[in-house]
Formats: sequence, structure tokens, C-alpha cells
Amino acid sequence: MFFITICPAFALIFVRPSQRIPAQSGLDEKYLLMFKIFRKSCAKLVQYSEIKSMKKYYYFLLIVLATSCQVTETLHLNEDGSGSLEVVELRDEHSYMQLVKEDYSKEEVYKDTTFYFKDYYIKYAETFNRTGKEDQDVYYTYADVKVHIKKSSYDKEFKTTISQNFKKATDLVDLYKAENYADDIKFNYSLAAEEHYYKVSYDFVSDKFNRIVKITDATHFRNKVEYVENWKNHYKGHRVTQSFVLDYHFPRKIKSVSNSSAKISPDKKSLKLEFLLSDCMQNPEITNLEVILESAEVD
Repeated sequence: MFFITICPAFALIFVRPSQRIPAQSGLDEKYLLMFKIFRKSCAKLVQYSEIKSMKKYYYFLLIVLATSCQVTETLHLNEDGSGSLEVVELRDEHSYMQLVKEDYSKEEVYKDTTFYFKDYYIKYAETFNRTGKEDQDVYYTYADVKVHIKKSSYDKEFKTTISQNFKKATDLVDLYKAENYADDIKFNYSLAAEEHYYKVSYDFVSDKFNRIVKITDATHFRNKVEYVENWKNHYKGHRVTQSFVLDYHFPRKIKSVSNSSAKISPDKKSLKLEFLLSDCMQNPEITNLEVILESAEVD
């Protein structure tokens, strides 16, 4: 899924046939074999239905590649309800080096690109114009989402930044799907084939801000829990960084927070809340959050 060598955030979407998986190492032989099988299948352009039966292996591989990832979601909310949201996905080099071992030094990749989602409407007009109206309507809501991807084995920096400015919180899209949707346009895939199992949305009314996560596919969710558990057992004993952080900034003082683990700043206008990424994969709803702000002063 797009930034495999960095971190699949925790959308953990199925890798499509047209996408090339890098030859990762430091994995068990059976998982390396799965990569080779997958790449060979890609070369033959096998049908999506044929690949589908092998998904369980790819899910596991994606989870493995998420072990060295730090994800930070930063929100800046203004008094009028407008603001910005940014998701940064950063590969932790020390953790990644533990997993790939001697092949860490053999990695050769460089990519540094920035695009707005709407750029893809023009760049891939041929495939976009063949897309169904229902899918296009979804893509249009991502028009102003900005994506910056840097993958540099020379600078040892693998980082993806996805951001959106908004007039009201309900305008925010699920940024964790942005790159995946960009690939859908590029390769002409239908959204009906997606296997996202949760959805993230936001709301701000009066003094109350909400981050809302809902499970949208119970079956796929149960499968994901199993895959993550396998990964945790496989890499038990490894000290790897796999954090997910909410870093939220508000225009007024925070009166209360639904999660008691949140760390509120001295001025009471911002908070940080940290989770293990693997826990979020197994239960995305733990990142639900309600923040009550002090009432605005009335002149």
C-alpha cells in the first residue's frame, strides 16, 4: 500500500497486483517466499480474484513492515471551527535496522515528491474518467489533501506527511486512506474492492470536539486482530518503536478529556495521547476522543 517501506499507518490495506513490493529482508524464509510469489504473480498480471485467496499472507507482511513506524496526528483548531490536520508517518531507523539486519546497509531508494490529491484527477485523467460517479464523489472530497513522501536510504529518512486544511471539522476526510485512494485512481481500482475495516471522522460543536472511530467491517476487523496477534508473537522480544500519537491544539482551555491518559499542557490548551500502534490496529476505537473546552467568553 503506497509507503510499504515506511509504514502502512494502520490502515493496513491489501497490496494490489500492480504495486511492486520491495525485497525486504530480516523476515522468515516463508515470508520472503511469499514476497517472491507475490512479485511473480504481479509480473504475470494475475487477476484480482486470484490474488484475493493469498491476502492473509500479505496482511501479515504489511503488519511486519509497520513495526518500525511512528505515526503522529496533529490537529490545530481555531475559534471559528476551522483549522488543520496533519498525519506524519515516520520510519524509526533503529527499529527497522533490527528487523532487516545486515540488509539495512544494502537499501537503495530515493523518492521526494509532493502532490495534492486533485492533481491525480488530471495526471491520471484516463483512468479517473472511467471511474464510477460514486467513487469519483468520494475522491472529490479529498481534492485539497496534500501528500509529501520522502524515502531516502541515503539520508536514512522515510517519512510521509498527509495534511488538510478545513473550514469545519466535519469537512475532514479520513487521511489514513489518502494514499490508498490515490493508488485507486492511478490503477483504476474500484472502491468496492477496498477492505478498510474502520473509519475516522471529526466533529466540533460549541464546546465539544470529537474524534470518532467506527468499525465498518466486522469480519475484516476480526481477521486483522488475528494477524496483529501473530505479528506480536513473532517479534516478541524485539525492542521496536511503533507509536501512535494524538497531538491536539485548541483555541480555549480544556475542561475535560474522555481518555484519562491524555497529557494536558500547562496552559491547558493542548494535549498529547500516545498508544502502541499494534493496539490501535487491534482496536481502532481506543483512539476515540471527546474533548470539552471551556465556554467562549461572551462580550
